[in-house]
Amino acid sequence: MNTSTPLLVAIQGDILILTLNRPSVLNAIDAEMAVALQEQLTSASQNPAIRAILITGSGLGFCSGGDLKFAVETNPKYPGDAFLALTAILHDCVEQIRTMSKPVIAAINGAAAGAGLFLALACDLRIMVDSAYLKQSNTSHGLSLPVGGTFTLPRLIGMGRALEIVMLDEAIFAAQSLELGLVTKVVPHQQLQAEALALAARVSQMPIEALGRVKRLMNEAYHNTLTEQLLAERQQIAMSANSPEGREGLAAFLQKRQPNYAAVKVSRSALYHSIRV
Repeated sequence: MNTSTPLLVAIQGDILILTLNRPSVLNAIDAEMAVALQEQLTSASQNPAIRAILITGSGLGFCSGGDLKFAVETNPKYPGDAFLALTAILHDCVEQIRTMSKPVIAAINGAAAGAGLFLALACDLRIMVDSAYLKQSNTSHGLSLPVGGTFTLPRLIGMGRALEIVMLDEAIFAAQSLELGLVTKVVPHQQLQAEALALAARVSQMPIEALGRVKRLMNEAYHNTLTEQLLAERQQIAMSANSPEGREGLAAFLQKRQPNYAAVKVSRSALYHSIRV
């Protein structure tokens, strides 16, 4: 494995596989890794050939969080300046994940802590090995939560549980992670790659543009009034029914066959902007 490249990139069929690759520090995120991740997400979001994205880690961990040593060494007197710069990139990554039409899956192959945990929580689906654990970590280091943690954590498990995780900062092992709803599935370590790719392949056959519309509606639901949300739902179901995917889905229903969404040509602008209309 090439240890000099902070992000490994591979394509399997219509699935883009991004592997965080700083195994000697459990894939802690520095500026170089963050920029590489940002660039790949931007490219994939606009590439019609990519229908799903899988993010995982190399070595023993998924991601141990932001590289604290990097932050302190960058500016020993004001390490917060380094965090300000790093989170500008990582927060763009989170926004891309939450707004792009493509399904994004985290394959948690080992410990996910701090920014690594919050990166995983930003993904649409999460599959975790049974030997891994999750830990928010930041508050134990005197730091607040970045990378969308304060947005995703309470939405996934509720405010009470989220505050418990923040204040106690205990490791959350696989069985509890599944019970809380922090992950979608738990598998043995030797099955992770196959299970994650199977999950990515499954969602890649779904109507990608329609999934993006639903992601948008769910994101907006937390600040819309009921009237606003119902109006948005009306608009989006009408637009999706008029789209190539919608026409294929409806035709397949009437013809009593399985829809072939992967064969539907969707424009780059629809893939990237369908959730922003």
